[in-house]
Amino acid sequence: MPRTPSLLLPIALLIAGTAQADSAVPASTLAYTQLADPAREAEAKALMETVRCLVCQGQSIADSDADMAGEMRALVRQRIAAGERPAQVRAWLIERYGDYVTYDPPLSWVTAPLWIAPLLLLGLGALLARRLFKRRAT
Repeated sequence: MPRTPSLLLPIALLIAGTAQADSAVPASTLAYTQLADPAREAEAKALMETVRCLVCQGQSIADSDADMAGEMRALVRQRIAAGERPAQVRAWLIERYGDYVTYDPPLSWVTAPLWIAPLLLLGLGALLARRLFKRRAT
């Protein structure tokens, strides 16, 4: 019986792994379907633009094609359609997924470095530029 090259096994495992990465669960109906009321859909869309996709991390759930982003869009639309205000839905999402889900995290002990670091880096850059220009002037 011919022996298979040892290279085929890792390739087969890679192919099998990527085939398992897709979700077998069908997308929620509201993940890609707009609400019938244009005003409510506008509220939902505006909120979805401010919520971060937890899978992509660089995109909002409105822009992401990830399965989780679709589920989050469906949750937002369901809650808006049920009469909740966008601020309530946003608070619920933050409670459920944490402050990271929002592009504008509130100031707290955990997020303080995110707010303070840009100011410190700007001050450090200004200090370095000042010293550099002083040396050249003399």
